[in-house]
Amino acid sequence: MNSFTYSFPVKVYFGEGAAQRALPVELAKVGKKVMLAYGFGSIKKNGVYEEITGLLKAAGKEIVEFPGIMPNPTYAKALEGAALAKKEGVDFVLAVGGGSVLDCCKVIAAQAGMEEDIWDLGNEGQKALDHSRFLPAGCVLTAFGTGAEMNNGAVITNEEKKIKDDVFSAFFDFVILDPKHTMSTPLKQVMTGSFDTLSHCLESYMGEPRYVNLTDEMNEACMRNIIRSMRATLKDPEDLFIRSELIWDSGMAETGVFKIGKKTDFQAHMLEHQLGAYTDCSHGQGLAVIHPVMYQHMVKEAEVQFARLAEVVWGVDPAGRTRAQMAQAFVDQIAAFVKEVGLPSTFRELGIPEDTDYRAIADSTLLTGGCPRKFDREELYQILLECR
Repeated sequence: MNSFTYSFPVKVYFGEGAAQRALPVELAKVGKKVMLAYGFGSIKKNGVYEEITGLLKAAGKEIVEFPGIMPNPTYAKALEGAALAKKEGVDFVLAVGGGSVLDCCKVIAAQAGMEEDIWDLGNEGQKALDHSRFLPAGCVLTAFGTGAEMNNGAVITNEEKKIKDDVFSAFFDFVILDPKHTMSTPLKQVMTGSFDTLSHCLESYMGEPRYVNLTDEMNEACMRNIIRSMRATLKDPEDLFIRSELIWDSGMAETGVFKIGKKTDFQAHMLEHQLGAYTDCSHGQGLAVIHPVMYQHMVKEAEVQFARLAEVVWGVDPAGRTRAQMAQAFVDQIAAFVKEVGLPSTFRELGIPEDTDYRAIADSTLLTGGCPRKFDREELYQILLECR
């Protein structure tokens, strides 16, 4: 295991009634004006809006609403929210929604407390920022998978530059994870988010070092739980216990625990980010298409890790199989699982136009250092073509 320093600052309120436990305590620590940020109004249909605004009013807070945060949030939307927060003198940002809302709000909270343009600072400049300048923020999760509630990155699309990238910001001060808040999420979205969680686990696992350590074994347990819980959800989407398992899987995958001592992979994520920048496609569904194809390209270099995953995560019997055959079995299991849970296995199924500029997507994709196979952009272009 590589050397590491680990610190995790997020306070987590988990379980039924978490908002009632959390908000009276946490809102007492912040100023009067609270920005309530959310998407396109689903929280008004499922009762979450009424619950949260009731708690805000009971705490004596003045609510500044910021609705309309879209899937794959844009930098322009984040700047709009930051401008509103400055204008209204907002003291605290409360994000209510899924990963897109959470990512957008982390940038709003950061940008509202500074004069510099956070995107123009670049990654190293963002990391060096004085976080005490940011507005404090918290979140109420209503759709899971991205793990945005647990990390300090925010995946944002800069439409002008055609780049979808991480903007480093601050962690949430607290997060509210009540499985009941997610029960109105459509089943396909649950499968999409859960596959994104599985992808986070795989991308952490496939990094360096390539021998198994404690971090990897904890990751393996989470992957088994995700797969089992996704299958159980298909049988009974209303099972609150299984839903709570998937929510905690999502959170655990992005606490950094599965990355401790690892140089992570995340090449599939980087490729999908640029696919999303050019097509605005669903992130989790884009990953479902890309992973099996990309893994087929790296089966030789990742043979040891793939073979172990086939046995300990997917339950493939190694008897009579070579290590190379076990590695291939893992790739086959991933591809079959995508179809089993009803996710697209081609870009055509995902609804991506035939005239998409795959060359531009490949040429603008960040190449990661931890991937078992050192891809160049020409091979990434070929992977995109195979995904069609």
